[in-house]
Amino acid sequence: MTPLTIILADCGLELIPKQIRKHSAVQRNLSSKNYSSQLLDNALHHSAMKDLKDSEKRGRPDILHVCLLYALGSPLNKSGNLNLFGHTLNDKIFKFNPELRIARNFNRFKGLMAKLLIDGEITANGTSLITQIDTSVKNLIERLNKSEIILFSSKGKLVKTPKEVFPDAKSQNYIAIIGGFQKGGFSEEILSLSDNLISISKHPLDAWNVVGKVITYFEIEVDIT
Repeated sequence: MTPLTIILADCGLELIPKQIRKHSAVQRNLSSKNYSSQLLDNALHHSAMKDLKDSEKRGRPDILHVCLLYALGSPLNKSGNLNLFGHTLNDKIFKFNPELRIARNFNRFKGLMAKLLIDGEITANGTSLITQIDTSVKNLIERLNKSEIILFSSKGKLVKTPKEVFPDAKSQNYIAIIGGFQKGGFSEEILSLSDNLISISKHPLDAWNVVGKVITYFEIEVDIT
């Protein structure tokens, strides 16, 4: 059995852009001594973000937070059978160590993510917990040889069973690409990676619901509990 690779794509994770740093909504909370205040957050900076390109997909670190909590806490990850990556709208790619314990507190998480974006890595006791990978999504996927790439989208073909999603889970490499954003669709770069678009519900789902169902489906197919 080969591990499942999940890429959380087009995540709204970034530092506050320079063009809005002087806006009152930003200045109200910004502090050079506080990492978390340097992260773009729609809940705090909505009025400052209105003119930013793709504003509806940006400033949502909370989506990544919940997705990581679910994925890293899953039996699939704890059994050593999950490779987890995050990809941002700014084309930064991060690999998450399976041993990483993400902070449950959202402000602490924001501080960690801001530090990651500034330093490019999070380490503890000499161990790299989150590492920035200097490559493109396409090149990352090419490194994972002979993998079946699935894009999970409400616009995809509706499937109803784990077997339909992962028909050869015990022998085939699978890469599941899940959007880490609130509104809109995948970027053209992500859409170009595969024609295999799958929907796992007749209802639009939040990113963390998709992560949960995808992991559960794979666990069922490879008998992980």
